[in-house]
Amino acid sequence: MLDVKMKQRHQAALREYRYSLWEQPRLRQLFLELTQRCNERCLHCGSRCGESFPQELTAAQYRAFLDEIKVDFGIGDKMLCITGGEPLLRQDFEEIMGYAHALGFHWGMTSNATRIDDARAQMLKRCGMNTISVSIDGLEATHDAFRQTPGGWRRAMDGIEALLRVGFDAVQVTTVVTHQNIGELDALFAIFDKMDIDSWRIINIEPMGRALDHPELLLTAEDYRYLFAYIRDKRIAGEPVCYGCSHYLGMEYEREVRDWYFHCTAGTFVASVTSTGDILACLDIERRPELVQGHILQDRFKDVWENRFQAFRRDLAEENERCRTCPEKQNCHGDSFHSWNFDRNEPMLCLRGILFDA
Repeated sequence: MLDVKMKQRHQAALREYRYSLWEQPRLRQLFLELTQRCNERCLHCGSRCGESFPQELTAAQYRAFLDEIKVDFGIGDKMLCITGGEPLLRQDFEEIMGYAHALGFHWGMTSNATRIDDARAQMLKRCGMNTISVSIDGLEATHDAFRQTPGGWRRAMDGIEALLRVGFDAVQVTTVVTHQNIGELDALFAIFDKMDIDSWRIINIEPMGRALDHPELLLTAEDYRYLFAYIRDKRIAGEPVCYGCSHYLGMEYEREVRDWYFHCTAGTFVASVTSTGDILACLDIERRPELVQGHILQDRFKDVWENRFQAFRRDLAEENERCRTCPEKQNCHGDSFHSWNFDRNEPMLCLRGILFDA
């Protein structure tokens, strides 16, 4: 564990860097939501995917957009992050991502892996996929109930094995922890430890989307304390387990459960394009009209990136009295945009009083 003084120096440097990004943002990750269609109905889905099927961008429109991005931004330090819905439901997936690969883009994908067999794993290799994160949200019965997909766990595990067989070495498993599956972490670790996966990424269920319809799934204070102690202990033991990028965790856990400190990069490092072409910051942020920054068929993305996104290049903590007067404000800055209640101007999740002093 790092000592507190070292963490404070790191946080001070990160704070100055954050301020500089508000003035000079640097696009590093561009999320492409290829579809909102999904073959699962996950109880936590923030986008409620699979409930509606809006008109999607065509393969030709994606090709033109990728050409534009390469001209305006280059490809050397850019990562395309492919998501959905389930991206592999698009019949023209190979056409789109094969074109991105031909242009030289690095790209990774989030998938439920239920449609991945040896043939599709080979297709992903041809298209140059660099990384993939596969969702496994508990042991078999728990996972299938949570994703409302009988047989989903088995197909997802088969998909992971297919990826490993064709030689992918950056296969990550992501688990959404809920009040109902938190007791299964040790059993899941025992399974993943026997597989040749790259890492296990653990995230907490967020109070958004369908999860708001299932309060029984949300974590208790005791759950949170157990979760972060569990991740920290695994990392101390040298295991490739990490927490996601969300939420400020206080000085005891910051840098202990992931490789760096909390920093919400929506609109400064990260931008997104929805399946219909809207330009957003992070796809997990509530999709309110005032937060849509433009549209790729009407605006040049570079102009949008350079001249808009001001809603995300600011200190959220200034919008709320409790946050504004919080002694952790300089490290937290109001926490994540995706968990901010824009109607009440307050965070929907604050771990102060749970993981660190109130």
